[in-house]
Amino acid sequence: MNTVSTLIQQKQSGDKITMLTAYDYTTAKIIDECGVNAILVGDSLGMVMLGYENTLSVTMEDMIHHTSAVSRGAENAFVVADMPFLSYQVSVQDAVINAGRLIKEGGANAVKLEGGADVCDKISAIVKASIPVVAHLGLTPQSVNVFGGFKVQGKSIENARRLIEDAIKVQEAGACAVVLEGIPAKLAEIITKKLVIPTIGIGAGNGCDGQVLVYTDMLGLTTGHIPKFVKCFANAGEVMRQGITDYISETKSGDFPAEKHTYSIDEEVIAELIKEND
Repeated sequence: MNTVSTLIQQKQSGDKITMLTAYDYTTAKIIDECGVNAILVGDSLGMVMLGYENTLSVTMEDMIHHTSAVSRGAENAFVVADMPFLSYQVSVQDAVINAGRLIKEGGANAVKLEGGADVCDKISAIVKASIPVVAHLGLTPQSVNVFGGFKVQGKSIENARRLIEDAIKVQEAGACAVVLEGIPAKLAEIITKKLVIPTIGIGAGNGCDGQVLVYTDMLGLTTGHIPKFVKCFANAGEVMRQGITDYISETKSGDFPAEKHTYSIDEEVIAELIKEND
């Protein structure tokens, strides 16, 4: 069973942490059976599962619904649930209440929220409520309108310094890990060495303590633009398309269902039914 303690032990021993997103029971079960350390129920479900343009429209109800499904499928993985936009930014009280819902109703093991020094009061309060918190720095998708799009962060000296400071501050606030997204690899390496807690990178190079990817990206299920940092490990999308095409073809030709896919009945029963219905 993966826990906060085992993830920290992995950092200390140099054993890379593996994390993938999941949004439903079946996918979570497969990922869990493969031995991944952690599953992120990301608010990326807004785009991946619900077809939104970005993550901003995702609600607490969406997150609880999908997190509970994933939690039922994950027996060993550490389940982290994203806190959606405006579920924690307004007040500390909102942050604690909503984090609690993701644990109580969603069955998550931890919550994740975006931001640095500006959310440290929320991180501290949630941790005081005995809820583990994963921080998220760099390219934070909920700030897409502030950034003017999905852009690499921390390239200037000022921004790089701020990210280092923010990483230290979220650790001091009680975060058990931090996701570093869309930042230069060498900057991520500096941050990783400075922290006691694990860093999990996505578009942040291999100097982090672990990696996370959106499972639909790494399995070739995503259409359209694929980020530079994504590696496609299998073309599951092509396998699905071929299977669906074959199903349509065989159904129309009558080859499916074949006799082996049907249930039999005693011929005497059929004969009697035919007599009654002639």
